[in-house]
Amino acid sequence: MDERLRLDPDLVLPILEAFVRHEVERAGFQRAIVGLSGGIDSAVSAALVVRALGAGQALLVGMPHRISSAESVSDGRLVAELLGVEPLEVPITGMTEGYAAWAGLDRTRAGNLMARMRMAVLYDLSVEYRALVVGTSNKTELLLGYGTLHGDLASAINPVGDLYKSQLRQLAAALGLPEPVLKKAPSADLWQGQTDEADLGVDYTTADAILFRLVDERKTIAQTAAEGFDEELVRRLWERVRANEYKRHLPVICKLSDRTIGIDWLYPRDWGT
Repeated sequence: MDERLRLDPDLVLPILEAFVRHEVERAGFQRAIVGLSGGIDSAVSAALVVRALGAGQALLVGMPHRISSAESVSDGRLVAELLGVEPLEVPITGMTEGYAAWAGLDRTRAGNLMARMRMAVLYDLSVEYRALVVGTSNKTELLLGYGTLHGDLASAINPVGDLYKSQLRQLAAALGLPEPVLKKAPSADLWQGQTDEADLGVDYTTADAILFRLVDERKTIAQTAAEGFDEELVRRLWERVRANEYKRHLPVICKLSDRTIGIDWLYPRDWGT
């Protein structure tokens, strides 16, 4: 791991816990809900919710599909057990396959559908249990656009969105999360054999080191490549960051009036409270 990405869990964890507690409470909630995939990102988010609000205020939901790996299901249960939470399990096979068969989806479209169905479940349960939806997308994924709009990219708050994957691994180890979760290859589990790094064409360790220089240190492509990285890879990752900027913003509104939402009508999300 690049030493520039090393963090101090004893410093970072209280900040993240306070963020979760503050944002949940100021939105008028006492509970929070997290989709539990069996991966590091959702495990860390779930642990932060439990540490911030208590196990009794955390709703952890597994949403397997018939093609989900057995390890994803069992690892999610391991995380919930460690955190002292009885998870809910909501299979999504039935709700996805009717449309998938009608539309003749390829695996990318089917994967997007599964991601959106999972978020639909979370937002429905958030109403039933009065629980705020907590996101699990890390900084690497957000920068590279590796996520589904209105699917895994949707949430009310996201405590891990400013942490690169390499940093989430450090937090996961500090939190004592289960060994299978720490060691497994990152995967959205959207089709059999799918892995994040195969989709991205680069391992997270390399991607994080490059992105940290381009984003956090504001270095140019040439300056980053001069540190020993393949220039074509640096250029390709930076182009992904640029091309996916739209995923990191609310929908653009065409301005017609004197006070347009998001342009002239700008207030903090808790204004008036």
